[in-house]
Amino acid sequence: MREEYGAVIAENLRAIPNGTFEIKRYNALNTNTEFYLDKITTHTKGKGKIEVFLVFPGIEVSFHSYLADRVNFHHEAVSSILEISHCKTGRIGWNMRNDVAIYLGAGDLCLHTMECCADSEMILPLGYYEGVAVTFDLKVLEQKLPEILKECNFDIDKVYKKIFTDKKPLGIPSSPEIDRVFTAFYDQPKQFRTAYCKLKAQEVLLYLAQLNVQEEKELTQYISQHTELIKEIRNYLIEHLDERITIEELSKKYLINTSTLKSVFKAVYGLPIASYVKEYRIKKAMKLLRETNDSIAAIAESIGYETQGKFTKAFKNSVQILPTEYRKMHKNNI
Repeated sequence: MREEYGAVIAENLRAIPNGTFEIKRYNALNTNTEFYLDKITTHTKGKGKIEVFLVFPGIEVSFHSYLADRVNFHHEAVSSILEISHCKTGRIGWNMRNDVAIYLGAGDLCLHTMECCADSEMILPLGYYEGVAVTFDLKVLEQKLPEILKECNFDIDKVYKKIFTDKKPLGIPSSPEIDRVFTAFYDQPKQFRTAYCKLKAQEVLLYLAQLNVQEEKELTQYISQHTELIKEIRNYLIEHLDERITIEELSKKYLINTSTLKSVFKAVYGLPIASYVKEYRIKKAMKLLRETNDSIAAIAESIGYETQGKFTKAFKNSVQILPTEYRKMHKNNI
């Protein structure tokens, strides 16, 4: 289940205090060049870790691992710096300027200028996120383009104009091509990470040069107010797990049409409403089985199952073991 990813990230960030971002810098240029990341301020009640590699003049690769509900960012609005963010695990909703919100799931991309996200808020619906970002300073690259890219007459200004015709962020859903380009960024041996970042950053630029924006299926952009309403609806659902609430009832209660409700909910949380609630019920049951001595029947009733038998079947289908076996296994480990 998806919480396994969150548990791994939580363990990796265990030593970092809440409200803190740990930042590690690796300068492959051996110069006093300033990191662009140092110009960004963050605020969160959660925590995170960022490792940033300055691999060429004007090019940074940064690895992000967050454990939080939301993170706020502030930096100078710079239209000449591009950022390409790839989501490895978790989900993020990025509320940017002009009331635009883009939601990314595993494998998705977001392309935007650092003007779009100058004062932005990143929402983490699942409570965790892991990904990589590559930033390119157009003004620097116009003067100091890597040699390999010069050989193919790479034109950074042409790439910029092609992708950002309306200066809005662009979300692209996961694809085999995106996987091919971005998955190799992750989990490289420590001694090879800088070298891989150099190679992959150039490959990302070549990917952008070949990207046909018109042929790509773009991720839907949402109005920030809609996504905030969807979070209210989600909170209402998990506070009333013992009730069977229909989409029509939610539509009337929150004054949102059913099609918008279903599409935005799936964009924010990565699952249809019914699937999300079912998964949340099982997660809640796992917690109760680990931390309480409540009977199986009482747990089943508290999370909205009509009978213990229906709950047991649903739990077995999701977790692959019976609730009694799960409780016994975790009680023995305490």
